[in-house]
Amino acid sequence: MEAMLAKPTLSRLKFTPKFPTTSAFSPAAAISLRPIPPSTAVQHQTHRPPSASAEAISSPNDGGEEDDEEDYGEVSRIIGSRAVRSGLSTAMEYLIEWKDGHAPSWVPAGGIAADVVAEFDSPWWTAARKADESELRRLLELHPARDVDAVDADGRTAVHFAAGLGSEACIRLLAGAGADLSLCDGRGGLTPLHMAAGYVKPDAVRALLELGADAEGTDDKGRTAEDLARELLAGTPKGLSAQFTRRLGLEAVVRALEEAVYEYARVEEILERRGEGERAEYLVRWSDGGGNEWVRKGWVAEDVVRDFEAGLEYGVAEGVVGVREGEGGRREYLVKWVDIEEATWEPEENVEAELVAEFERREGVVGGGGAVVEGTGVGGGLG
Repeated sequence: MEAMLAKPTLSRLKFTPKFPTTSAFSPAAAISLRPIPPSTAVQHQTHRPPSASAEAISSPNDGGEEDDEEDYGEVSRIIGSRAVRSGLSTAMEYLIEWKDGHAPSWVPAGGIAADVVAEFDSPWWTAARKADESELRRLLELHPARDVDAVDADGRTAVHFAAGLGSEACIRLLAGAGADLSLCDGRGGLTPLHMAAGYVKPDAVRALLELGADAEGTDDKGRTAEDLARELLAGTPKGLSAQFTRRLGLEAVVRALEEAVYEYARVEEILERRGEGERAEYLVRWSDGGGNEWVRKGWVAEDVVRDFEAGLEYGVAEGVVGVREGEGGRREYLVKWVDIEEATWEPEENVEAELVAEFERREGVVGGGGAVVEGTGVGGGLG
């Protein structure tokens, strides 16, 4: 009998540096934004003229000789932003519009007065933290050069917040603006999918997957979003009414992630087992001719595992060629095998339903509660 199991379509091993504990998924800890005090005035900011070798600027009194006052201009406003990624770190730069008419130029965040940056960034992060789709849309339209993948002090983007808060509308808006849906943050390497899974937001998980988020992306501990959801599910008590909704949500998250990563495939047979208990794995042979693979116990259909543990052998059936009533009134079918010359009688539960249905269509055998007619299938053929 062939059975069904979930087969990984892709597996990867990634570098796994240290990772914070799962307790990071408390509402106060994971979705946070450092407040920036309101500014009463915009500090004057200066830049070097176009002839200078460096585009980024700093204060004229930076330890070197003081340049002439005319070498510097005054900031009008920030008109754009970009996240500059280098290795595992990300820094922000801002596109400055100058009052003296010089062409706008990119300046690192550290070279710009904090209140100038706050005037540009605070509305964005406030809207992201509240999952305010209309305000995010307004800000994107107001500043077309704004980087939708801008990061906060924790390395998180607006998509991280939208995912953790479960806002499908914000996720779709940001994705449409070109957001990277699989970026890792700076607090454990969490992707937006990890955030949605950790905060039990199945609709956000499905939206991210639909829009192309990497379901197999791992955090700094090497866990996929599915691994995280399973970990949280295992730690959520059963039988408590207060936890019932949470368990349902986590189960929905796991199902959505499973469907994105795994496909159903037929098993020809289990060859061997290794490990015990929940750590058990089975070496399976696929009916589609793929290479043998070790598969976790949880991904193998229960009836396949049960038959293997009971010592039952699997064969590839060519078709059913007969039916009879066995001991105790149980129906049995005569099965012709691909790799065995002699057909054998098998109990109904050991024969795949599709083979039985094909036999009954071909031979006109009455199914269900009707009379059982013993036959050999002679004259009907197997085609």
